[in-house]
Amino acid sequence: MAKLVSKVYGDALLQAAQEKQSLDAVYEEVQALLAILESHQELIRLLDHPQVVKEEKMRIVTDVFAGRVSPEMLGFLTTVVDKGRQNELPAIFRYFIEQVKEIRRIGVAHVTTAVELTGAQRQQVEQRLLDTTDYRSFEMDYKVDPSLIGGMVIRIGDRVVDSSIKSRLYDLKKQLLEVQLA
Repeated sequence: MAKLVSKVYGDALLQAAQEKQSLDAVYEEVQALLAILESHQELIRLLDHPQVVKEEKMRIVTDVFAGRVSPEMLGFLTTVVDKGRQNELPAIFRYFIEQVKEIRRIGVAHVTTAVELTGAQRQQVEQRLLDTTDYRSFEMDYKVDPSLIGGMVIRIGDRVVDSSIKSRLYDLKKQLLEVQLA
């Protein structure tokens, strides 16, 4: 099974940052670069355009980022472009950020409720997550979905805890449909 490009390059960047003991600096740089790439998607489209030759793409990267990022990061960017993987840069950076958060034991929780939670309720949810997981802190993302009727759905990575009324009603409906009348 082929490894994802984002994993291969993200792991290489992570390893290099750890070896140079510059994880914090690289993490901040990657966050800034990801924000730039997401807000200026035309740069990725330009770098990925088939009519722009590789040498020109590398010159563009150097012109845009030289003096604005560390020499190591500039080297990383030019390597990615040289290998023709420039369209994967946002995914590489997102993967890197996820890995650093795991190393630092920072969880990302997506909480969906039927109604807006108060500040105290949000603190209770976060504290409960801290008490029941191995994470030291959480980045919380709250959303409201009235179709849940009540309760909440919490997603952390690929784990989901669904205690919504909507889910319970669906389960009850499934059970009732399975009952055979004599």
